Amino acid sequence: MSVLEVEGLKKYFHTRVGAFGGKPVSVRAVDGVSFHIEAGEAFGLVGESGCGKSTVGRAVLHLIQPDAGRVALHGQDFLQLRPAALRALRPKMQMIFQDPYSSLNPKQKVGAALAEPIRVHGRGSGDEADRIVAGLLQEVGLPTEAANRYPHEFSGGQRQRIAIARSLTLDPDLIIADEAVSALDVSIQAQILKLLSDIMQRRGLSFLFISHDLGVVRVFCKRLAVMYLGRIVESGPVGPVFDAPLHPYTQILRAASPIPDPSARTELVRLSGEIPSASNPPSGCHFHPRCPFATDLCRTVTPKTTEPVTGRQVACHLHDPAQADAMRATQHLAAKELFFP
Repeated sequence: MSVLEVEGLKKYFHTRVGAFGGKPVSVRAVDGVSFHIEAGEAFGLVGESGCGKSTVGRAVLHLIQPDAGRVALHGQDFLQLRPAALRALRPKMQMIFQDPYSSLNPKQKVGAALAEPIRVHGRGSGDEADRIVAGLLQEVGLPTEAANRYPHEFSGGQRQRIAIARSLTLDPDLIIADEAVSALDVSIQAQILKLLSDIMQRRGLSFLFISHDLGVVRVFCKRLAVMYLGRIVESGPVGPVFDAPLHPYTQILRAASPIPDPSARTELVRLSGEIPSASNPPSGCHFHPRCPFATDLCRTVTPKTTEPVTGRQVACHLHDPAQADAMRATQHLAAKELFFP
């Protein structure tokens, strides 16, 4: 059984635009997202800023109330539980935020911040809580003396280690890491990724790893899903998706991702046009205004999610058996010229 199952998750934000109260507008931040995460697996969720990936993480944790869908942890629907049952299950899902400084109380010492959830959930108090805190700090590579210092006394990388320690206080089964290394220097990123990998293997944790950096996802994750404007357009094992991307958007992201090898230089590919507004998304395929392969079908009909290769899913008419024959030759020639020079 999967640790986490997400089916048809939707989250719309309702606001008003214009003078004199304005007209009501719905921002479709997450529009029918589905995926699952196995035990001990790191699953990546990638895409451009504004695609809705962070909203997915918060909706999964019930930090914001989803409008529709199912989120099941160990088979229990997280969104249908009564408050008491939800409180009992919540410790099994924790989050690491992008900015560790803003997620820590600047007036609270590190030891107190780590001990608070331990006491609140009845996991220990007094000397027992202090012992657990000391063990957590050592596990993330910090001295036990760090418990007596304030967040502003640490570097960015050290603060992120504190945030990781806090996510481990209640022995979770799943951690949602929202851009957990994007604010760090590259050398520090490598250290934090190594730390997360060691913790994942040692504790048997599962990760939902949210990032815009494809290189980081390739290093840390086993499978990934690519989001665009609130929808997942492609998912599958990391290696095959990176080596032979199926969706045009994934192809462009892959071609634009730097390769640290001077002998493997490629021309960076730029997407034309701006990301459409989530309050007024395009009809049909959301990516069609920026897609070099778009046809009238793409502009009017939402593509179905198909499995052209075992273990890989893609939402694109180019890979729909009912539509692909007439378009595949054009896609192959254009992809070779545009994405892989």
